[in-house]
Amino acid sequence: MTRTIGIFAAVTLALLAAGCQRETGPDPLKLTGKMFVFNYRLAYAVYTITLQKTEAVPEGSVVIATFENPVGGAPFTLTRKLFPRLDRVVLESPDLTCVKKEKPYAVTIEVKGPAGETLQKLETTVTSDIDQDILPAKALVEGPAYDKNPEVFIGGKAPKYFETAKCPI
Repeated sequence: MTRTIGIFAAVTLALLAAGCQRETGPDPLKLTGKMFVFNYRLAYAVYTITLQKTEAVPEGSVVIATFENPVGGAPFTLTRKLFPRLDRVVLESPDLTCVKKEKPYAVTIEVKGPAGETLQKLETTVTSDIDQDILPAKALVEGPAYDKNPEVFIGGKAPKYFETAKCPI
């Protein structure tokens, strides 16, 4: 009798554990937006990717984004923890230089479970409709109060023309 109860308990625990694991099926994240953001005041550009959570992911899961470097060389990698209560994920790359108009740049997004297993992999491209040389060469403001940058506004006056960003390649 106790052996039957022990077997029943073991089978019940195994079924409960299997119910907690993610089944293969719908992907946990859906790509909802991708673009370059150009901040004219601070003279920088970044990739911005937005994702919507469509399925629950195990506690301790992360999303890893790899962004093509417009200058060339090693891509930028960003890792963010996925929180169970947050339905939206926003990924922003480090500051970029040399973004070119109408050139597709590769972005790869991987969702990894707590043990490092891949739950989902997305590959996409992001294309800008303007060149980065539209931005000023130096930030127009600085500090938390957005004070005029004294390197740009010499003597507190705006220059006749702002120097624009240049691509080193």
